[in-house]
Amino acid sequence: MQHENIIIKGAKVHNLKNIDLKLPRNKLIVFTGLSGSGKSTLAFDTIYAEGQRRYVESLSSYARQFLGQMEKPDVEYIEGLSPSISIDQKTTSKNPRSTVGTVTEIYDYLRLLFARVGTPYCPVCGEKIKSQSVDQMVDQITSMKNNTKFMVLSPIIRGQKGEHAKTLDYLRKEGFVRAVIDGEVLELSDSIKLEKNKRHTIEVVVDRLINKEGVDGRLAGSLETALALSDGLVIISIVDGEKFILSSKLACPNGHISMEEISPRLFSFNSPFGACETCKGIGFSKHVDPELVIPNKKLSIAEGAISPYGTTPGTYYFEIIKEIAKKHNFSINTPIERASKELIDNILFGSKETIVVDFTSHYSGRKKYEGPFEGVIPNLERRYFETASSMMRDSIESYMTEVSCPACKGQRLKPEVLSIRFGELNIAEFTDLSVNKAIEYLSNVTLTKTEKSIAKMILNEINNRLKFLQEVGLSYITLSRMTGTLSGGEAQRIRLATQIGSSLVGVVYVLDEPSIGLHQRDNAMLLKTLRNLTDIGNTLIVVEHDEDTIRSADEIVDIGPGAGIHGGEIVAQGTVADIEASENSETGAYLSGRKLIEIPSSRRIDDLGKITIKGARENNLKNIDVEFPLGKFIAVTGVSGSGKSTLVNQILYRNLANQFNKTKLKPGDHDSIEGIEAIDKVVVIDQSPIGRTPRSNPATYTGVFDFIRDIFSITTEAKMRGYSKGRFSFNVKGGRCESCKGDGIIKVEMHFLPDVYVPCEVCKGKRYNRETLQIKYKNKNISDVLEMTVEEGLTFFENVPRIKRKFQTLFDVGLGYIKIGQPSTQLSGGEAQRVKLATELSKRATGRTIYILDEPTTGLHSADIHKLIHVLNKLVDNGNTVIVIEHNLDVIKTCDYIVDLGPEGGDYGGTVVATGTPEEVANSSKSYTGEFLKPLLFNGRKDNG
Repeated sequence: MQHENIIIKGAKVHNLKNIDLKLPRNKLIVFTGLSGSGKSTLAFDTIYAEGQRRYVESLSSYARQFLGQMEKPDVEYIEGLSPSISIDQKTTSKNPRSTVGTVTEIYDYLRLLFARVGTPYCPVCGEKIKSQSVDQMVDQITSMKNNTKFMVLSPIIRGQKGEHAKTLDYLRKEGFVRAVIDGEVLELSDSIKLEKNKRHTIEVVVDRLINKEGVDGRLAGSLETALALSDGLVIISIVDGEKFILSSKLACPNGHISMEEISPRLFSFNSPFGACETCKGIGFSKHVDPELVIPNKKLSIAEGAISPYGTTPGTYYFEIIKEIAKKHNFSINTPIERASKELIDNILFGSKETIVVDFTSHYSGRKKYEGPFEGVIPNLERRYFETASSMMRDSIESYMTEVSCPACKGQRLKPEVLSIRFGELNIAEFTDLSVNKAIEYLSNVTLTKTEKSIAKMILNEINNRLKFLQEVGLSYITLSRMTGTLSGGEAQRIRLATQIGSSLVGVVYVLDEPSIGLHQRDNAMLLKTLRNLTDIGNTLIVVEHDEDTIRSADEIVDIGPGAGIHGGEIVAQGTVADIEASENSETGAYLSGRKLIEIPSSRRIDDLGKITIKGARENNLKNIDVEFPLGKFIAVTGVSGSGKSTLVNQILYRNLANQFNKTKLKPGDHDSIEGIEAIDKVVVIDQSPIGRTPRSNPATYTGVFDFIRDIFSITTEAKMRGYSKGRFSFNVKGGRCESCKGDGIIKVEMHFLPDVYVPCEVCKGKRYNRETLQIKYKNKNISDVLEMTVEEGLTFFENVPRIKRKFQTLFDVGLGYIKIGQPSTQLSGGEAQRVKLATELSKRATGRTIYILDEPTTGLHSADIHKLIHVLNKLVDNGNTVIVIEHNLDVIKTCDYIVDLGPEGGDYGGTVVATGTPEEVANSSKSYTGEFLKPLLFNGRKDNG
């Protein structure tokens, strides 16, 4: 019998306080509450984890060994739970072979479409390719030079796994003597053993011939034999030369090319049959960029103009460059922008001229070199491909950019595959269309009656999946876009669209803020998509702060009342009206209007200068000029895909980082940037993790752990024992527990059962050895301090100003609930971003800094956003400039200045729609942002609290 509800009893994971909960099935349920209140713990670590665990445990032990095992969450029981699917914001694969088309499976259907109704053309002359007769093949082969030696091969096995013993026996019985197996000519009389699990190619040698007069008859017979064996294909292999395919089915009428039968695998850039032979289907290659080798042409060689070789005389490469400059009568103290093109070319690309240098090295004494210099770029590229050191590769990669493959022009496939067209486009050109344009193209393409009949079902599948992407607000995205370049919100919505396409029923979907990165204009479309999933019989549990989503829910669960130890309880449950009526619900207070984020009584209007970007045209930007007034709180807004991140992150930030942080980033395409002399620092505060391992935590990242270790090292007991500050580090030998190497936990592998992490038996999870833990400060040891929350630490260290200041900033950005020693791997992207923000706040202000934040409201409740706005305004009040890329209207309405891009996403975006104060943008008839901002701005104005 199907349960009508999901019943949770006694959930105690993390900060959940033994909660009981009943949730209706097949409904849209929203979990909301303050950041850190326990929403994600309940949704992901309890409900999803248990649903996934039960599904995995229902499988055989053989199947389970291939799946990630999950630990049972700390809950008494859960009834009525179906298999669960989590769709979170973790970015998808960084593999360059993974694209939007491949992860949504649209590319699989496109391969089938092009294979069934695509029309092949000759890549040389453009003529339509048709089948080729034996006589035409003979004419083509005998047109080769006289006395050319060649073999007639029949490809009977192509890229198939197996030992192929029966095939080899058959060839022997038929009287064949040799075969080319995996590229090697072998005698069939020999014992041939092929590996069962590897892909193999077997081309039987039908004949070996010399092109001379009178060969026609024998050649024709051999071709017929080869064609019969391999279903219409024959390979002509010139001895010590090239191979080419001939086909009785497909060939250029002018004899330029023959093709094998068109099959879906030809269109796969992950298959050797279709992938470009130069780039192996990746579409690009990495090369050292001259602009990154000489990033600042105003510097001299002595000042480090040749960035990889630095400024240190007496080093090998520096001395060679110095000698080359001397040969061109060029001083190493002169700005390199004055050097001749010949000198620059000799430095970058090398010279055959002999260079003689004799110098004393700082590291290895006297050195002498005599010979030509290969050039900085060939030198770096050679070392990059030769080295086994990942550190060396990372260092050289900083001077490299990705360049489109010269053979396929970035289209990933072989020329003959790219010459197959569906309508006017090949498969790569089709995947370069935005979702909107792809839908439009398919609706207008002209097909014959037969083609329509063949393609009908395939086109339905492609159109449906494209429309799902459109419905989740991704109409601007292209199918060829690599998944590694997607934002967390985009990646999540693509997975959501893929799930809709799979049409599963009876599943519990758990989503993490699907509205992130989405403009208010597209919210209704997303909500309709979520409704589609519940309408067909699925349960949706959505962790969300967005008001539109909360108001659309069938059931709302408000978790709180506070964060961390102050949360973990069900504050209110029911409809929007029930939540609004709850006096204890912070969410209800903001939904009902009892609390609100107020509009400032005035905007900052002082003229403190401006930074101007001219001619921005990277990605979809349409050669735009944009001004950023300094000393202001600025929001860059616009629909998804309008060009916000391109403008701010790729052009503005990279220019400023190269200037002030000495990075070697390549800015997006633009003419110029003016006004940067008015600032002296740029800081980007993003949502990337603060560390890659559990050893990194808020205490180590903010630097407060150094001060805490100082405190412990100056206690009387520590001094008596001679313990230094290093004794209190869990990363080095001395004070840490050596049994667990300072981790506090030990992993126990359980084979077919989930891996278990158990507290270290020696230190009981405290990370330090017994002697170190005997040192106390105010009756607490170092492990006790790491287990404190930021809020507790603030009270504990209230008399230590430099520690209190660090904790105060963490508390001010809404992180009072996290543990001081909480591993970085357990922090969400929003929490990591706020740790970084707090770290910046705790530094001494210069008053001339630009802070850049990309969607800082991710994961934040309205109450947390209130705190965030206060913190950001504090930065601006100190004379700094804050630039946020943001969709949240509560943040946008409090800004001093808005740059609104659009009007749409992708090709239809990239222009400046409106600029000015929120009031000015709200009055713009062309701005979608203004349209949604207007009602908020004219509901009254109060002082910002």
